[in-house]
Amino acid sequence: MCKFKLANKILLIILLISLQSLFAQNVSKTGTTAASFLEIGVGANAIGMGGAFVSVANDASALYWNAAGIAELQKFEAIVVHTDWIAETNFDFAGLVLPLGDFGTLGFGFTSLSMSDMKVTTVEQPDGTGEFFNASDIAVGISYSRFLTDRFSIGFTFKYIEQRIWHMSSSAFAIDAGTKFRTDLLGGLTIGAAISNFGTPMRLDGRDARYFIRVDENKLGSNERIPTSIEMDTWELPLLFQIGISTYAINNDLYKLMFAADASVPNNNYQSMNLGSELSYQDFIFLRFGYNSLLLEDGEGGLSFGIGMNSKMIFSDAIVNFDYAFRDFGRLQNIHNFSVGIKF
Repeated sequence: MCKFKLANKILLIILLISLQSLFAQNVSKTGTTAASFLEIGVGANAIGMGGAFVSVANDASALYWNAAGIAELQKFEAIVVHTDWIAETNFDFAGLVLPLGDFGTLGFGFTSLSMSDMKVTTVEQPDGTGEFFNASDIAVGISYSRFLTDRFSIGFTFKYIEQRIWHMSSSAFAIDAGTKFRTDLLGGLTIGAAISNFGTPMRLDGRDARYFIRVDENKLGSNERIPTSIEMDTWELPLLFQIGISTYAINNDLYKLMFAADASVPNNNYQSMNLGSELSYQDFIFLRFGYNSLLLEDGEGGLSFGIGMNSKMIFSDAIVNFDYAFRDFGRLQNIHNFSVGIKF
């Protein structure tokens, strides 16, 4: 009984925070946060459904969307995701979920955004100085989730974030928190809520911010080799509140048809909605459709669709799933997302 009351209080607090933020943000703050790679969705399953996944969170990609979802996973599960992201960059994610019985469920996630080397150019040497530079972002997280009641789960992720560009770097620590609550309404309506990237600000530092100046030409002893450093500003992480619902319109041994909707409230943009659906046949073939960033003015969201397949390995109880998703990214290039998962 105590656990049930605690579950209700936690869910109520997250719902109130999310709803308050939903109506509080009236000004777009695009480009005012660091570590934007944390906003890139993970998993072809979720992307195919338009990112409406905070209440679904039913595979290892829940490590990104809503850590409370990994409490429902009954087997060890791993996922690997690759996306050819915009501007010739590569986005990758790897996750591992370990159910530990009554203790709860542990998860580990690694996120990377990388690019190829580029020439260093200057005004005097527009064709290159002979040097090369690159930029990369990483995030490493550990998650914990468990059921507080038979219908209510809660999860947390603690993560380290780092960004690098040439000789400069910045780092931060952050926490994600999420909940899932399954009801008896409408054939098992599920409510999910998550808060992502609540953490320390980031500030670039490194030798590229140091250079030499002449303090005063009129003073004896002054020269052009006085070392100084540029003081860099701090930038907040892309804090995100999400609340969503999902339910099955059809749920039998042959077919399942699920609909989902999420409301997203970021600290660096206007509010928006994600809509998605998934049709499956015998939990073997999956067809997914969705729409990302609905109602977001001047957003680059759009239609998405995907397909997935589960396959049981020979001489083993392990199940391998292959997923693909396509996302329309408006004026930017369209995105193709691939993910492979295994349950064992």
